Amino acid sequence: MNIEPLAIEGAYVITPRQFPDDRGVFMEGFRADKLAEHLGHQMQVLQTNISVSSAGTVRGIHYADVPPSQAKYITAASGALIDYIIDIRVGSPTYGEWDCVLLDSDSRKAVYLSEGLGHAFCALQDDTTAVYLCSAV
Repeated sequence: MNIEPLAIEGAYVITPRQFPDDRGVFMEGFRADKLAEHLGHQMQVLQTNISVSSAGTVRGIHYADVPPSQAKYITAASGALIDYIIDIRVGSPTYGEWDCVLLDSDSRKAVYLSEGLGHAFCALQDDTTAVYLCSAV
């Protein structure tokens, strides 16, 4: 599992190591200990959300009010989407900036968004399924 920071402070892209064979593929989709090495704390997952979208659907900008806010770990279980991370934290060094990552069922990348960040996505294929691990309900 490779974890790299994005241009927005507190946002990371996670690329899992995939193990394909003639049956399909296996991978670790989330490792709390590996993520904590970069965050300096554990992400406590309290809720999982799933959305299924048609091609061209735009969802967002989603965010949770501070406090308590909500950290998110997002991946595409099927299909493809472009996920946009927007810094809406007033006073942040990257306030008003954004970055984006292609999440799809080929690369199986994920993004982590710390508390206070907004995100939106555009589904690129029909039946794109986004899975969110959330730190608050």
